[in-house]
Amino acid sequence: MAAAMDHAGENISNHITAPPTAKSSHPPRGDGNPKESSPFINSTSSSDVEKSQQYDGKNMALFEEEMDTSPMVSSLLSSLANYSNLTQGSKEHEEAENNEEARKKPATQAPRMGTVMGVYLPCMQNILGVILFLRMTWLVGIGGVLGTFTIVFMCCSTTMLTAISMSAIATNGVVPAGGSYYMISRSLGPEFGGAVGICFYLGTTFAGAMYILGCIEILLIYIVPAAAIFKLEGLEGPEAEAALLNNMRVYGTIVLTLMSIVVFVGVKYVNKLALVFLACVILSILAVYAGVIKSSFDPPDFPVCALGNRILVSKGFDVCAKTIERDNGTVTTKLWKMFCDSEFLNATCDEYFINNNISQIQGIPGIRSGILAENLFGYFMEKGDFIEKRGLMSASYPDAPVTNANRYVLADITTFFTLLVGIYFPSVTGIMAGSNRSGDLQDAQKSIPVGTILAILTTSTIYMTCVVLFGACVDGVVLRDKFGEGVNGNLVIGTLAWPSPWVIVIGSFFSTCGAGLQSLTGAPRLLQAIARDGIIPFLRIFGHGKANGEPTWALLLTASICEIGIIIASLDSVAPILSMFFLMCYMFVNLACALQTLLRTPNWRPRFKFYHWALSFLGMSLCLSLMFICSWYYAIVAMVIAGCIYKYIEFCGAEKEWGDGIRGISLSAARYALMRLEEGPPHTKNWRPQILVLVSLDAEQNVEQPRLLSLTSQLKAGKGLTIVGTSVEGTYLNNHPQVQKAEQSVRKLMETEKVKGFCQVVISSNLRDATSHLIQAGGLGGLRHNTVLVSWPRNWKLPEENHRWRNFIEIVRETTAGHLALIVPKNISAYPSNGERFTEGHIDVWWIVHDGGMLMLLPFLLRQHKVWRKCKMRIFTVAQMDDNSIQMKKDLLTFLYHLRLDAEVEVVEMQDSDISAYTYEKTLVMEQRSQILKEMHLTKNEREREIQSITDVSRGSIRRKNPSNLRSQQSTGEEPASASVEEKPEEEVQLLQGKSTSPTPTSPTSPTVPTPSATTPGEEVQMTWSDDGEKGKIPPVVNPENIKDMFNMKPEWENLNQFNVRRMHHAQKLNEVIVKKSQEAKLVLLNMPGPPKNRTGEENYMEFMEVLTEGLNRVLLVRGGGREVITIYS
Repeated sequence: MAAAMDHAGENISNHITAPPTAKSSHPPRGDGNPKESSPFINSTSSSDVEKSQQYDGKNMALFEEEMDTSPMVSSLLSSLANYSNLTQGSKEHEEAENNEEARKKPATQAPRMGTVMGVYLPCMQNILGVILFLRMTWLVGIGGVLGTFTIVFMCCSTTMLTAISMSAIATNGVVPAGGSYYMISRSLGPEFGGAVGICFYLGTTFAGAMYILGCIEILLIYIVPAAAIFKLEGLEGPEAEAALLNNMRVYGTIVLTLMSIVVFVGVKYVNKLALVFLACVILSILAVYAGVIKSSFDPPDFPVCALGNRILVSKGFDVCAKTIERDNGTVTTKLWKMFCDSEFLNATCDEYFINNNISQIQGIPGIRSGILAENLFGYFMEKGDFIEKRGLMSASYPDAPVTNANRYVLADITTFFTLLVGIYFPSVTGIMAGSNRSGDLQDAQKSIPVGTILAILTTSTIYMTCVVLFGACVDGVVLRDKFGEGVNGNLVIGTLAWPSPWVIVIGSFFSTCGAGLQSLTGAPRLLQAIARDGIIPFLRIFGHGKANGEPTWALLLTASICEIGIIIASLDSVAPILSMFFLMCYMFVNLACALQTLLRTPNWRPRFKFYHWALSFLGMSLCLSLMFICSWYYAIVAMVIAGCIYKYIEFCGAEKEWGDGIRGISLSAARYALMRLEEGPPHTKNWRPQILVLVSLDAEQNVEQPRLLSLTSQLKAGKGLTIVGTSVEGTYLNNHPQVQKAEQSVRKLMETEKVKGFCQVVISSNLRDATSHLIQAGGLGGLRHNTVLVSWPRNWKLPEENHRWRNFIEIVRETTAGHLALIVPKNISAYPSNGERFTEGHIDVWWIVHDGGMLMLLPFLLRQHKVWRKCKMRIFTVAQMDDNSIQMKKDLLTFLYHLRLDAEVEVVEMQDSDISAYTYEKTLVMEQRSQILKEMHLTKNEREREIQSITDVSRGSIRRKNPSNLRSQQSTGEEPASASVEEKPEEEVQLLQGKSTSPTPTSPTSPTVPTPSATTPGEEVQMTWSDDGEKGKIPPVVNPENIKDMFNMKPEWENLNQFNVRRMHHAQKLNEVIVKKSQEAKLVLLNMPGPPKNRTGEENYMEFMEVLTEGLNRVLLVRGGGREVITIYS
């Protein structure tokens, strides 16, 4: 950036026909501080000449001394707009941003993804998965259509509310990689962030275990049952269950190992295959819908065999009958042999078999069969219960012992409503997939809300329609048959699919494999992000990885934790575990959004507007309720884990201050909070103006500028720290009653203006010291002001008000030295009261130099108040001759987009122009007035009379020379017109006597002014006297010789201080542009140039400010405090 500014400085314009510097020596150097540490105007060091040359053609004379700390906006915009969306934590990101070397390196960025590829499809893939294919039909059969629909609606509502909160957080700035962990840790602090990040990591890891178990279940039960190591044939009850779980453990461990190797070796292939796996899921769902449509006119033939009302396992027999007629005789079937001791008709058989008939039920009667009415309500069972058909007759004896239980389809677990919630909830997780990829998105602030909410709407629609369609198409006994034992071992959802059950089986197998790989890819990266933040010391080793950044150690830990889920082996037992961790994560996302909304921090400006704290609290309440509904003991365990992590991070990060008993709780809390604030300056996100308002009192101890407190109230909106400070001259012993009266007066006004804060009155022997004490000693500990609000001194040119402007300049100096921001409202009496409302209008920001973003933040804060709410924000920035104004506008729009600020943007081009005679005259009068103050040793009264006479003469001179300027002051309308030769009376020429009679450099004969060959001397002089405001007018025809004579009558111009001339020129030029663009604005915000460092020329500074703001009604002059106060990050 500095290099760019140097390069820009080489193209110095030669248009300004300024006189050369005087031959006299430079003014004294003040305190001799080096240039870099002196952000002041007028610190005339040896480099002043070079600097003046560097910015000579830049129209930046008022700000050139501060360019080291406050660069030109034009040179800074490209770097502000073209940020790099790195994949590390916020702290490292900001360090890299501030590192010049990192800035110089060419950034190689991968192609960015849009909403569909980057958010919508990944969310769809993560949400749709194993539960839909393996458990959805069973959930409908057990819970009934109404109960399951309630569960689905409740869970989908929870994720939708969470997605709304997440969208608000994700669009509140740039979210680097880290997703939900990054969002929560940066919103609620490292303790909550670490606790929730670990919960989210554990949830993702157990999700990987769940997907692997689903994959093995599909493989061993529906694809290759013969591959089972522990055979199930001939086993009953607990033995069969144990054999199944052991198979899951063995194969699960093998698959987990293979997947870990794939992730370790080639994670890029996982990402490339993601779309293939998603295609499998979508094809499977389409096959189900196709099967539903087909069932309405041609139901598939899936008969279910029932003995009495009990459903039989379809393996082991071929005909659903006890006997069949063959060769004119009755022959027993294989089914007979299953329940009797021989194949003969006189064999001894099971009593229930003898007393009940065999019947065949159509497993999928179709959508037009009316089966929906039978499936509306739940059918909860105990473990080991028979799956029975409602409405079928059954002759059984309750006390009779159960025999041949393995011939029937039995319930494998005890079911109840809350269990179903815990099993189902993992099927709606995965909404964070988009935010986790935020580093790869083209426009994360747009893509994350749209993609995530569309994915949730799509998947919620799929789930809800599936619940109704399953209940309307499939018989209840088939729905409750979890493993399809009654339909020839088919996947139950597969029996409904068209054209073949294998579409679902193969599709679901690949989708579970893909989801498992995604979990094993994402979880280690999340752990690596937490480890690299360093908030949990013992996890730091997991921040290391391969040379390319792959998290090797984190993958090893993830696989080890995933193995715990594999050892549990039951999909129905693992699902509630990860439900707990995801619910806790979602709960804190909602809490973060609600707190940010209620606290109304200045950085909380989400681009996504459709959020509300009440929705976030509702989402948080639903998450908490679902945690205890799913499993109260798992919920407690998850909370204990999160609580332990929270306390551990807190313990490692800070010492404790416990206070001194019950009576001291409030004091202890306040003290503890203040001690915590002392630990360091606030993060840019949490920065808000903590204002010290400096007010003055009249003789009756009443506040002279009550509107100053109105402005404070409009800026603060009741948030943060406000100290209203004032001073009383005298001693503490003698003037204590005045102090009490002043305090009472200030507090009363604060109450009237609804300013929530503190009052502080200081007594000192003089007002200057009292103000200095307030600035230095205001606040307590970390609760101190960072911004000073002081009114522009009224009538400062009057002799009796001399002390006011001197005090004002000292305030500007002290705030600069103390790195405090400064806000100076000019014409404070014209500012609106809290009861007024602007129904339209603009707040105009003139962004000349970048000083930390205060100019951007203040209009945003003002527009939060009802007075300014209807005003629109406009931002103007100044382009120099060699700037690309079109690119500057694009960069500024990009920067504002990332700041989440809505504003119109305009880049104003300031043309190079010659310094007008009016500028020379104004500077001359100003310097002569200053000289008389310093050099004439007169009495005080004589000095005041002399000052007043010079002021009157100068006003008369300027009024005669430039009458349109007077009109602009009265109407705050017109631009100052340039001077013409005819308007110069002789009295003005004789106003002040000069000492030198050397030739004027602006005459055509002067050798110091380069005259282009294409122009005649007369044309050159016409250029000198022209002004931008007059460019559209025809210049008067003037004789060059007369002009030369007129110049020779002004020898005083040669001795003018060239810095003052240039600054006056810049102030006048800038004022012309501002008045032209912002004359009708309700408020104009403007960078305030730095104060003069040397004591000489202080009143010149005040003159520059007057010229800069001339013709404007309400002006807010702003100086930054030397730090960034606004950020693009979340």
